Amino acid sequence: MTIRFDGKVAIVTGAGAGLGRTHALALAARGAKVVINDFGGARDGTGGSSEAALKVVEEIRQAGGTAIANGANVADFEQVQELVRQTMAEFGRVDILVNNAGILRDKSFSKLEIADIKAVLDVHLMGSIYCTKAVWEIMRSQEYGRIVMTTSSSGMFGNFGQSNYAAAKMALVGLMNALHLEGKKSNIKVNTLAPAAATRMTADILPEPVLQRIQPDRVTPGLVFLCSDEAPSKTILSAGGGSFAVATMMETAPVMLDDAELSPETIAARFGEIAAWNTAKAFEESVHEVQSLLGPALK
Repeated sequence: MTIRFDGKVAIVTGAGAGLGRTHALALAARGAKVVINDFGGARDGTGGSSEAALKVVEEIRQAGGTAIANGANVADFEQVQELVRQTMAEFGRVDILVNNAGILRDKSFSKLEIADIKAVLDVHLMGSIYCTKAVWEIMRSQEYGRIVMTTSSSGMFGNFGQSNYAAAKMALVGLMNALHLEGKKSNIKVNTLAPAAATRMTADILPEPVLQRIQPDRVTPGLVFLCSDEAPSKTILSAGGGSFAVATMMETAPVMLDDAELSPETIAARFGEIAAWNTAKAFEESVHEVQSLLGPALK
């Protein structure tokens, strides 16, 4: 089986450099018509230029592919709507959305200004919501869509100095979970990529020998799979340096306390049993977790 995207149209945000560029080049090489969205700002989100997006478009065209550039700021819903209108006017459909655009404003929580928190949430979380909202009805009417969010180990597991980024990235997992359920009947699959790669975002965080081993092209095959007809849904695919893994939210088996022992002291005494990860399992949706938790109480 060869994964191809002939006849399909993809929007990739933040595609002027790093992972977004590599994602866009790979999709185009496999036949997709690609919209290269990039605001062209600095790593902290300031500034803006269309130069980077235009360079990627030229790379794709030189390789025989089809692409157009767009400079929308994903944190502005009106600009995002215009991005989708441009895509529809040019190509007539949207099959794939890769929510990749991001910025960093790293500081410890005590030093973070509210503006730093809002800016990061606006790009990562609201930008993904805006782009997804703008293509959702198109994908529903087509009865086909592939949407990929971009999360991070910082959100799933925590990282010092990235509380704003971590909050936004973990929120995208929740967004995926809900949209997976809402899109299922329309053949819209929603997944999340958790990449570790050498990009502008990580250039001054990791040593050079490590950066050389984790170039973006060692992540992108995972993204291509998540965009394919054969993709799963509601999956977090961790990817870096050519290694791939799946992450998920799990919960231990509930421990029922009767009225006589229902106290903080009993929870403390039995916490090892409550937190026994060998009993843990994942749930398809919220109602299944609630049923599991309340099941012993309702017998």
